[in-house]
Amino acid sequence: MSRLKPVLIALCLLLVVSPVMADRLKDLARIKGVRNNQLIGYGLVVGLDGTGDRAPFTNQTFRNMMNQFGITLPEGVNPNLKNVAAVTVHATLPPFAKPGQELDITVSSIGNASSLRGGSLLMTTLKGADGQTYALAQGSLVVGGFGASGSDGSRITVNVPSVGRIPNGATIEREVLSPFGLGDTITFNLLRPDFTTARRVVEAINGLLGPEMAYAHDATSVSVKAPRDPSQRVSFLSILENLDVEPAQEAAKVVINSRTGTIVVGQNVHVSAAAVTHGNLTVTIQENPQVSQPDPFSDGQTVVTPNSQIVATQDPARMFQFGPATTLNDIVQAVNQVGAAPGDVMAVLEALKQAGALRAELIVI
Repeated sequence: MSRLKPVLIALCLLLVVSPVMADRLKDLARIKGVRNNQLIGYGLVVGLDGTGDRAPFTNQTFRNMMNQFGITLPEGVNPNLKNVAAVTVHATLPPFAKPGQELDITVSSIGNASSLRGGSLLMTTLKGADGQTYALAQGSLVVGGFGASGSDGSRITVNVPSVGRIPNGATIEREVLSPFGLGDTITFNLLRPDFTTARRVVEAINGLLGPEMAYAHDATSVSVKAPRDPSQRVSFLSILENLDVEPAQEAAKVVINSRTGTIVVGQNVHVSAAAVTHGNLTVTIQENPQVSQPDPFSDGQTVVTPNSQIVATQDPARMFQFGPATTLNDIVQAVNQVGAAPGDVMAVLEALKQAGALRAELIVI
């Protein structure tokens, strides 16, 4: 690994004179082992203005907390709390976080508390998936939601008042060990697996460091020989992550959101020769119920007689043709010419896919 020490100086000079023509490696991949960790905890929010919950586990938690302070509540006595709410607390622990640093936390009610506005979170331990405590949380909540109710039962709510945040509300108490400094190699994992992109990453790194310094495991992972000294490894990665790599073009895809009608057509989408007929059928049903009144002093009853009127209208069907190897621009122009709605476009694309004329992956979400 001694040959890597003078290479760092040479890499700095090369990066200064190299033009930026592609994406940086840090935008295409993540380093194996350098990751976030999720933390979660359970606690109490106090000081609410009568908007707390009355769940049984809230009373149990309150009793346990009072016992820790040396105060024992008599058995059978219900505290009937109105200003306390049971909550879950979660946070994201970034890589290389050190004890003493602070984290933003999110606090969410798990009972029937109507609002957490004005409350304060009491000291809560945040644990990881291994059950170990990694941070302690406490502080006053910032709630973006608002709710108000009247005596007649009317109520208005803006956003979600049962969820709040505490900026820098948790202090890290334990460091997560990272495999960053272990081994003789560093592995980059591509955000979008692609064989062509992995090959170009290997070629770009070997072009700077020399042959056989980087190699690809598969379409996702690329390993690079790296120095073991932590300081040199940091400098080494600082250079590599700013290396310019031209990513491969994405596979041809058409993504359809069936709920909102949004359609995204990616690059390299082509349509072979096909003819499509487009027409709209509209059915309108109008209900006009009629009331039949009996004669006075008769034994008849008042009945409602349904009266439905159904009208069906169909726009003239229009046909448009796709030539072979039609591009994305041709598809957009053809659809706009017939005035097709998003729902009609989805039907056209699905029909083209079934007919084998759409040379792209059709994804419906």
